[in-house]
Amino acid sequence: MASKPTSRPISSTLSSSSKLLADAASWYCAFVLVALILLTIFKDSSVLIHNDAVVSFRGSKLLDQPCDEIYVVGEGETLHTISDKCGDPFIVENNPHIHDPDDVFPGLVIKITPLNSKLYI
Repeated sequence: MASKPTSRPISSTLSSSSKLLADAASWYCAFVLVALILLTIFKDSSVLIHNDAVVSFRGSKLLDQPCDEIYVVGEGETLHTISDKCGDPFIVENNPHIHDPDDVFPGLVIKITPLNSKLYI
């Protein structure tokens, strides 16, 4: 006796493979969604250790970090970011050696006078 191979209907096979594909796609989407949520949470606040001091950030702003009177420009910093971080909107006026505000480079030494320590008469 020869046995006939049993065959499943084509629609059943296609339905089964579509379910597997849909399952895989939904797991992938769930993984990506969880990863995006975690990235968003950690993007808002981070901690940086610089010169043995812990510096806390919230978004792009420093939290409770006073700047020293003498400040050394770091990689990727601009006068605008330094002004925001240190609270000194008059960096260019207080540093006559800065001839071009766009020509700021790492290692440049500038004087910082925070706004709250300035006296206005």
